Amino acid sequence: MNGALIPHTPIAVDFWSLRRAGSARLFFLSHMHSDHTVGLSSTWARPLYCSPITAHLVHRQLQVSKKWIRALEVGESHVLPLDEIGRETMTVTLMDANHCPGSVMFLFEGYFGTILYTGDFRYTPSMLKEPALKLGKQIHTLYLDNTNCNPARVLPSRQEAARQIVELIRKHPQHNIKIGLYSLGKESLLEQLALEFRTWVVLSPQRLELVQLLGLANVFTVEEKAGRIHAVDHMEICRAAVLHWNQTHPTIAILPTSRKIHRSHPDIHIIPYSDHSSFSELQTFVAALKPCQVVPIVSQQPCRDYFQDSLSPGLSIPLIPNSVQQYMNSSSRKPSFLWLLLERRLKRPRTQGVVFDSFQESADQSQADRDSQKARNENLSGELEKQKPSFLDLSSKEWVGAVPISESQKMVTVLTAPLSFSMHLQSTDEEFLSLETGEDMGIGPHLVPKGDHAGSAASGNQSTWVGQDSPLSHSSKAAPLLAPKFRGLALKYLLTPVNFFQAQFSCRGFDQQVERYHKSLLKYRELNAE
Repeated sequence: MNGALIPHTPIAVDFWSLRRAGSARLFFLSHMHSDHTVGLSSTWARPLYCSPITAHLVHRQLQVSKKWIRALEVGESHVLPLDEIGRETMTVTLMDANHCPGSVMFLFEGYFGTILYTGDFRYTPSMLKEPALKLGKQIHTLYLDNTNCNPARVLPSRQEAARQIVELIRKHPQHNIKIGLYSLGKESLLEQLALEFRTWVVLSPQRLELVQLLGLANVFTVEEKAGRIHAVDHMEICRAAVLHWNQTHPTIAILPTSRKIHRSHPDIHIIPYSDHSSFSELQTFVAALKPCQVVPIVSQQPCRDYFQDSLSPGLSIPLIPNSVQQYMNSSSRKPSFLWLLLERRLKRPRTQGVVFDSFQESADQSQADRDSQKARNENLSGELEKQKPSFLDLSSKEWVGAVPISESQKMVTVLTAPLSFSMHLQSTDEEFLSLETGEDMGIGPHLVPKGDHAGSAASGNQSTWVGQDSPLSHSSKAAPLLAPKFRGLALKYLLTPVNFFQAQFSCRGFDQQVERYHKSLLKYRELNAE
C-alpha cells in the first residue's frame, strides 16, 4: 500500500484500512492505480476526496457509493472542517500530478503548517508555477514519490522515450504492435502514436470509455483489425503470447516502463517511458521547494539522504487543537450530521445550474456578430454534410433541447459550442456531491435530447430525454450553449453516437486530425532547425 497517515492530523492519503487508520477522519485519493486503492471497495462509508476524473473511476470501477465521493476541482482551494464545531479548518488545493488521468497532488494548509503530498507524479517545471506553490510558501513536510529515487537509474524524458518508441515502430513497418499498459495511464502516448503512424489504436471497451471521457483525439477503436497498434494489459506481454501473435502476423511487443523486467523474447522491447519523476527531476523539485523534511511515499525505498542539502530548518511538532483532538478521538468512524453540515457550509458559493440564454438578449446581438455566427454555421453544416452518414445531421430539429443531468433534471455546467444550436454535457448515472454547492455533479456517458412528442408544450422541462441509441424526434426549442472547457469533448463525442465508435469510423475526420498533427510537427522541426 503506497499511502500514508499524516502524523498529528486527521488526514489519510491513499490509505483505506480503517482498522489501522486510528484517528484518521479525512480520506484523500490521489489517483486510481491499484497500489493506491488497496482496501477501498464498495463497502466504503466515509467522505472520500479526489479529482473529478478519479471520482468517476472510483465509482465505476470500485462501486464506491456516490454518496461518499467528494469531487474537488483541480487548481482550486477548498476549505474542510477539522472538528465538529467549526472552530478549526484546513485548506486543500489539488494540482495536476502529470502521472495518469485524474492524478493529483494535495497541498494541505492548517494548524499543522503546510504539507505537500505528491502522490505518484512526473515533474515538469510548470508545477513550480502553480499559484499555490509560486507564492513562496514554506513547505514544512513534503511527501515525495520516490519510485525512481536512485542516482544509478538514469531515465530519459517522456518526450525522448516516446521518440524511441516511434523509431522502434518505424523499423518494423509491416508488424503489428502490441503495447503493454496498466489499466490507467499513457493514453496520450497512444494518441501520439496513432497520429504519427496514421493508424487506429485498438483498445478494450473499458479503455475506450476512458479516452472518450478525457476528450482525446478520435483515433481509438474496439475493432480488432482496424489498426496495427493494439493496447493490451501489460501482463499479456510474455513469450507464449508473442509466439502466438506471430503465427498469424509479424508482431512486436513494447513495454513502456522504467521497471526492471526480464525480456523473455527478442520481439519484446522494454522502453524506459516512465510516469514517475526521474532522480534528477526529484532533485530539481526538492531544491526549488526547500521543504523542512522529505518523507518517501514508497517506504521500502528510503531517499532522505539525497536531499539533505536542499532542506530548510525550522520543523517543529504541531500542537493539536483540543477540538481537533476530540474529533480524532471520537468513537464513531462515520461523520456526524453536524460535521457533514459544516462541510457544506464552509464551501464558498459558486454559480449553480444552467444559465439559459434569453432569446431577447440574442436578438440584441450586433449585426456583425450575427453575420459571423451565420458564416461559421454554414461552414460547419457544409463540413458535416460531407461526412454523412458518420455523423448526425446537426442542422436537423432532433438536436434542439437541453439535456438534464439526472432523473431530477438537474443541469450540469453550461458549455458553449460555436453553433446555432446547443446542448449539455450530462450523465446517466455519475452524480457526485459538489463540495462547493452541495449539489450533485455529473461525469460520465452522454445522452442526446429527444424533443417533445406531438401535442406537448414546447418547454425544456417537459422534454423527454433518451439515450443515444434511441430514436430522435423533432422539437421546436433551442437549448443553451455548452462552456469552452468542454468544447473539444462536445464536438468529438457528444455529436457522435456510441454505436459509431463501436461499429464504424470517419476516415475523413481521422485524416484531418493526422494532417493537423503532422503540420504542427513539421512547423516544430522547422523552428528547431533555425
